[in-house]
Amino acid sequence: MKQLLLDIKPQPSPTLTNFLAGRNVELLDTFKRMLSGVEKERFVYLWGGEGCGKSHLLQAIVAAYTQKNLKAVYCSAKKYVDFSINLDADCLAIDDINTLDALAQIELFHLYNRFRDEGHGILVLSGVAAPLYLPMRQDLVTRLGWGLVFQMHELTEAEKLHAMKSHARDCGFDLPDEICFYLLRHGRRDLPTLMMTIDALDRYSLVNQRPITLPLLRELLQVTP
Repeated sequence: MKQLLLDIKPQPSPTLTNFLAGRNVELLDTFKRMLSGVEKERFVYLWGGEGCGKSHLLQAIVAAYTQKNLKAVYCSAKKYVDFSINLDADCLAIDDINTLDALAQIELFHLYNRFRDEGHGILVLSGVAAPLYLPMRQDLVTRLGWGLVFQMHELTEAEKLHAMKSHARDCGFDLPDEICFYLLRHGRRDLPTLMMTIDALDRYSLVNQRPITLPLLRELLQVTP
């Protein structure tokens, strides 16, 4: 399985176009309005659990601004973030702010104020909970609530099933429902992992010259029935 995952083509870079919105249509439309200049709000906070697409959207909005020849920066708070070097960014996206330590929270608070006072660029942040429930500085939590706040909803099982079958058709084969249901009930359910597993299954089928079936998937995943 590991070697097959190394052999398959990488997943496409996150864009607003390849984001499957599901119940997040309003959020996606907001980002598109920001790009076009129709939406004047400059601060957006996204929250939701793992696998709901927060990182995809933050990287996608940065990519969209970059394509417009504007300065855009994505960073994850899980790694060290130097808030002072991106004050002139047209778009600054900071993922996983709930992981910031006390000192970094102070720095983000000042960064937010500078973006607001200077009136330039958009600031997009993400975390695991609504502002009120973040275990962070109260003054920073208050700032997060000043802008647009969106809860990101994970795709439903039906939407994931549709996405998997569409991806398989794009690869040139039909994916049986039983394989979709098996993948949704075993292991990781986030869309990138599901798509990567489907690509690996396609590769495994071609290498072994066998049809795509549930037993073949189990063999690929090294799981006994």
